[in-house]
Amino acid sequence: MSLTGTGFFAALAAATACAVLATLLLWSRIPGPAPARWLARVVLIGLCQVTAICVVAAWINTSYGLYASWDDLLGRTGGSGPVAMPGPPPDRARFLRGDAGMQQTYVRGPRSALSGQVMVWTPPEYDEPRFRRTPFPVVMLLHGIPGSPQSWLDQGHMPADFSKLLRTGTTHPFILAVPVINPGGMDTDCSDIPGHKIATWLSTDVPDVIRQHFRTGKGPRSWGLLGISTGGYCAAKLPLQHPGVFGAGAALDPDPLNGAQGALTDPVLREHNSPTWLVAHTKPTQTDVGLFLATSRQDRSSPPSLIEQFEQAAAGSGVRLRTMLAPAGGHNYNTWISMYPAAFSWLSEELTGPGAGQGQGQAPGGREQRQEVAPPGPGAGPGPGPGPDEDVPPPAADRQP
Repeated sequence: MSLTGTGFFAALAAATACAVLATLLLWSRIPGPAPARWLARVVLIGLCQVTAICVVAAWINTSYGLYASWDDLLGRTGGSGPVAMPGPPPDRARFLRGDAGMQQTYVRGPRSALSGQVMVWTPPEYDEPRFRRTPFPVVMLLHGIPGSPQSWLDQGHMPADFSKLLRTGTTHPFILAVPVINPGGMDTDCSDIPGHKIATWLSTDVPDVIRQHFRTGKGPRSWGLLGISTGGYCAAKLPLQHPGVFGAGAALDPDPLNGAQGALTDPVLREHNSPTWLVAHTKPTQTDVGLFLATSRQDRSSPPSLIEQFEQAAAGSGVRLRTMLAPAGGHNYNTWISMYPAAFSWLSEELTGPGAGQGQGQAPGGREQRQEVAPPGPGAGPGPGPGPDEDVPPPAADRQP
């Protein structure tokens, strides 16, 4: 039973109700001498308190994504260290129906030699007869650490919240892809290091398996990223390292963009894989991407000062940058969910709609736009339009010293 699943929470709530009911029914019916009766009553009271505390703890964990699984809670790493369990290659991967209309598979990437879970959701338009031959744009959702792809469903309310935005016209009908960003349990801040090429997994292997099984656009303006926390850090850096794959990245409360407190132990490698260093060394002729960076004044894990530092580094890079500063909100899913409308609306400006001209996009005017407002509610978004696909060059390798 999943630690963050509805079934586990419902079982705890039922156990609490049963403990309270048993206490009420047995309180005056416990046999035996007085000391034994009082001891039994104390046990019943303790049982009520323990089950009630478990219900509250499970609710807090599910709401804030503190622990994604039982192994995460118990600190189990599955042996001597992270390993990539074997899986089928992309062409033999089988997508099975899961929760909330998601299709999921477990696949081994031939380029990265890593294996992991990939979940995919297609919008209602994908199955409509008028779109049966139409390629759709893709947004990859990158979870935080600790976290897992399932966190987007349990705490991030996906794809239900995205469907609401879709119905109001706030966003294009994107295919949502949710890969694991730390296959084998190894966190590298989505960077390639010897033995763990996670940037390759996310920029090559995951897009390949999605392209082989779904109708997707071919150009970078058909592929975007949206990430939270560590996933937000990855959503900011991967378009800079792989502009031939991703045309846009939206980072919600990203980890420090300068690489401080990052997962990589080598300080030089950590700096050279940080979004701030990458954008400072990006030339206008090298990339054609857009980035959306959002945080709140109250988020100590993603302070506004680091986004301002990134803005300064991005000057002259040619990267289309938009920032948003919310007046309140902590480093949690409540804050990130409130940012969905602004993030998906912006992604719909940067990326093309179903069947639109791949690689052309709809770039907003100017290099940099800034908002300092509360996350907006749903608004009108651009609609799809027909157009041909275009081939794109292969992704560039990660920059390393």
